[in-house]
Amino acid sequence: MAEPKFGPAGNSESFAAAGFKKSEDAPAWLAQMGLTAFEYQCGRGVRCGEETALKIGAAAKRHGIQMSIHAPYFINLSSEESERMEKNVGYVLETARLAVPLGATRMVVHCGGQGKLTRDRAMRNSHENVKNILRALDEAHLTGCAVCLETMGKKSVLGTAEEVCELVAADDRLLPCIDFGHLNCRTGGHMNTREEVKALFDLMENTIGHERTAKLHAHFSHIEYNDKGEVRHLTFADTVYGPDFTPVAEETAVRGYAPTFICESAGTQAEDALAMKQCFMDKLEIPNA
Repeated sequence: MAEPKFGPAGNSESFAAAGFKKSEDAPAWLAQMGLTAFEYQCGRGVRCGEETALKIGAAAKRHGIQMSIHAPYFINLSSEESERMEKNVGYVLETARLAVPLGATRMVVHCGGQGKLTRDRAMRNSHENVKNILRALDEAHLTGCAVCLETMGKKSVLGTAEEVCELVAADDRLLPCIDFGHLNCRTGGHMNTREEVKALFDLMENTIGHERTAKLHAHFSHIEYNDKGEVRHLTFADTVYGPDFTPVAEETAVRGYAPTFICESAGTQAEDALAMKQCFMDKLEIPNA
């Protein structure tokens, strides 16, 4: 039976503090901590060379670390401007090419802002842009990395759970990237109980089916928010904003899901990922948690 994977988005501050300077050293470091996943960050652009990527990928394979990759933040799936649509495809293709030597099997993509468009029109544009991206990946023979559309934290941006599920439902090659912290932000703190997590998982199963829901990609961190949504990422040391991982761990364990959980804490992402793993393992020991 498949088990959830846990790991950080990028390198924690403690990685550099331990004397490491190269991401190719990260897989061994994470494995000795007891972690099993690593998300390579290309949010500001794809800047990693193939030689470095091959070294990271080889180390990940050697140490049993599942690799994923985050595409540039510049992508805006709701745009209807031809130049922007072309750039969206270009950013995804660049990321997909890097995913090959990294051995990454999942690529996280942001949805994009609504701007002056109606919500319905922005969603129609997003469906079209996703089709264009998948077509381009097919034509480039870059189909080994699932595209994971992420729920977003700002209310002005597409990316509610319902919107992401609708987009993902359109093609079996897509997966959701459920960012629990983002959903907690845009709902004003309503992704923090067992009932709320259960409702989310039910929505996903009813929209995209059990199989894809059970292997969802997930981001998790405590995030400060205001009336407009996300403000900034925090660490698990913060006890004001949340969300709490315990309800997620409980519902995941009961349903037998095997997600990949990537922690995006601000500087303590490896340590907080390990805390998430321990929380989940504790729930496995409690029948019908």
